[in-house]
Amino acid sequence: MTSRPVIDDLSSFWMPFTANRQFKAAPRLLESAKGMYYRSTDGREVLDGCAGLWCVNAGHSRDEIVAAITQQLSTLDFAPTFQMGHPLAFEAATKVAELMPAGLDRIFFTNSGSESVDTALKIALAYHRSRGEAQRTRLIGRERGYHGVGFGGISVGGIAPNRKTFSGALLPSVDHLPHTHSLEHNAFSKGQPAWGAHLAEELERIVTLHDASTIAAVIVEPVAGSTGVLIPPQGYLQKLREICTKHGILLIFDEVITGFGRLGKATASEYFGVTPDLITMAKAINNASIPMGAVAASRTIHDTVVNSGAQGAIELFHGYTYSAHPAAAAAAVATLDLYRREGLFERAASLAPTFEAAAHSLRDAKHVKDVRNLGMVAGIELESRDGAPGARAYEAFVKCFEAGVLVRFTGDILAFSPPLIINEEQIAHIFKTVRDVLATVQ
Repeated sequence: MTSRPVIDDLSSFWMPFTANRQFKAAPRLLESAKGMYYRSTDGREVLDGCAGLWCVNAGHSRDEIVAAITQQLSTLDFAPTFQMGHPLAFEAATKVAELMPAGLDRIFFTNSGSESVDTALKIALAYHRSRGEAQRTRLIGRERGYHGVGFGGISVGGIAPNRKTFSGALLPSVDHLPHTHSLEHNAFSKGQPAWGAHLAEELERIVTLHDASTIAAVIVEPVAGSTGVLIPPQGYLQKLREICTKHGILLIFDEVITGFGRLGKATASEYFGVTPDLITMAKAINNASIPMGAVAASRTIHDTVVNSGAQGAIELFHGYTYSAHPAAAAAAVATLDLYRREGLFERAASLAPTFEAAAHSLRDAKHVKDVRNLGMVAGIELESRDGAPGARAYEAFVKCFEAGVLVRFTGDILAFSPPLIINEEQIAHIFKTVRDVLATVQ
């Protein structure tokens, strides 16, 4: 493959979630990818330890997905889904529905995780209005939760920097559960920590404060990824489900990261044995090859909204120009077929013990104060530098990239979520590289 010349002027692209001045002073540029590896513009192979951005679960540039997209674009490049349709939209919805928990088989397509969250929140409000409880407008999120960057997602999210700039325009009537992360009780847990299920009872306090009749939905990530791999305590999600059911509150699982094999099952809902009322998804739904997201709604929610409208009238005033875009739908069909054909969810489950052992082998590495994991995701938390939180993990991230391994960092936490095609040798290489790098970090 002939490399394109490196662009000298980097000023036009305003980069997302990036320290732009810092990056453009010393850019890290990727020009191609295949399988488990990126190739940088300076010709180096970089082992992908985070599936791009938690999303390339089947590995990069898979021939089947590329062929499906190429064929689709040459056949039908775009078709509206407002009062129209195209066959692949319905085929993709059916294939997604087959992987969802029983009863959550009505699929609304979006273009990102952020859009999926805002869509799910809107569906929750529409559902209660359709059943005669329009006063249920309050939404409950969680501290240290990340639900994308729409105003709805920021409002129910719990990351202070995300909220600060836009604090004057966030949704009203939102409250937050406490997060479940506690190094005092759960440091170096393998899998779900034993302490913390009682924190779900905080929802009862919130219900008492606001009255259940005002609360529409609770939204949580089963496993919080972007805030540093926060694993739910044993029994915690089950308690949330019980309390929501008791008070007629919808439970939304944000599975943008955990969906499609990350925990060794199709969904975290399946893994934990807890069925919510709505599931948001994106990222690995089509291996991140074309922007796409979705919301899985229970049939009860769907039918309540759809059957409440007048005959011939639009029931839900919501949607996107690119909902179920033909190329994205083709990619989703090809990706979901590939997951099944190669048994990638089962592969993830079988590799999880090896991945866990490799991650926890860094328990005694320099600067490490916690290691936590579940399925094929792990977080390594570092001691922060005095007066410079996040600087140590950033330095480790850069040095890992220079050593040929791509990892994620958030604050002073290194996060790992490799493509599910990874092998044991590559797992060992990722964590050995991190150990070696941490030994050089000040």
